[in-house]
Amino acid sequence: MDELLNFLRSTGFSELGPGEAVMIAVGLLFIYLAVARDMEPYELLPIGLGVLIANLPLTGLLTLPEVGAGFQESGLFGIIFHYGLSFWNILPPIIFLGLGALTDFGPVISNPKTLLLGAAAQVGIFVAFWGALATGAFGLSDFGLSEAASIGIIGGADGPTTIFLSARLAPEILGITAVIAYSYMAAVAFIQPPLMKLLTTKSEREIEMPPPRRVSRLEKLLFPTIAMIGIILIVPKAAPLIAMFMIGNLFRESGAVPRLTSAASNEILNIATVFLMLTVGTQLSAERVFQLDTLIILGLGLVAFACGTMGGLLFAKFMNLFLKEKINPLIGSAGVSAVPMAARISHHIGQESNPRTFLLPHAMGPNVAGVIGSAVVAGVFISLIN
Repeated sequence: MDELLNFLRSTGFSELGPGEAVMIAVGLLFIYLAVARDMEPYELLPIGLGVLIANLPLTGLLTLPEVGAGFQESGLFGIIFHYGLSFWNILPPIIFLGLGALTDFGPVISNPKTLLLGAAAQVGIFVAFWGALATGAFGLSDFGLSEAASIGIIGGADGPTTIFLSARLAPEILGITAVIAYSYMAAVAFIQPPLMKLLTTKSEREIEMPPPRRVSRLEKLLFPTIAMIGIILIVPKAAPLIAMFMIGNLFRESGAVPRLTSAASNEILNIATVFLMLTVGTQLSAERVFQLDTLIILGLGLVAFACGTMGGLLFAKFMNLFLKEKINPLIGSAGVSAVPMAARISHHIGQESNPRTFLLPHAMGPNVAGVIGSAVVAGVFISLIN
């Protein structure tokens, strides 16, 4: 009997509390949404599996490497977190390499004004940043500058950038900020349309834009090269993300290295996504999630995303005061970095008002600009805070 009791005490059931049970249910919900509802499956499925792993007791999988200890003393996901995110932080830049290889800068080059819309949509980052600092000042949270920056970057709606910055400045809230960022990216179809209709008139939504001009191969080669040099000179701390993003794009546009382009946009991107999303999920243990700070981050993330959407819309309306050839303000909401979901929503809402309007290629301009903008803001935060 004693042997049986000792065995039962050694099982995970003996340490499974109500918090872990709830988080296991959350992990299963993520898996259900990914598989049955096709909601961001490449993110939510591995994150959900990581949540399950994080909340199964006594596995030792999350044990971080210690100085002087061998790898046998560390947990599998502790090693991946330490070297892939916390210490080396190489997984988000690798993701950016793949994204660059998949990105077409043609819409931005053909209409450079869309860069301004991508910049305007980053206002949500700063609203959430100051909001997080305010909660700390009023004693509602323990957020300092590092945590506020990590929370604010959620407003860019860019998962890899959120992970990169949080791992660098506030690793203790990495899992929460990353999952909230990806959750709002998945919910873009529910969050953005009401704001888009509230802040634009029907006549504005009906504006037809001419097809973008054809962009030459030389322009597509020069843009990422010049952008990489210029941005990194101005914001050196953004180099890991910007450099890899532009390198991936130059692989694509050069046409000289099709195997490298294919590897960056397929095998390398897929492998990095597996490890990154699983590791993010493993940071969502019950002891981290069930805190007041988590609810505050959830609310601030929603505010950030909403303000980013509104910033792009309102700036597009402001630009129209000075433009002879008006732009449809709906493309301003695509300035958040949720690629390509936000651009598709702009196109869909435009066609609801005017079936003749075709906004997708125009909306991809601010959408891609938003990716660059959020990476630049992340570099600025690291430069000023770290």
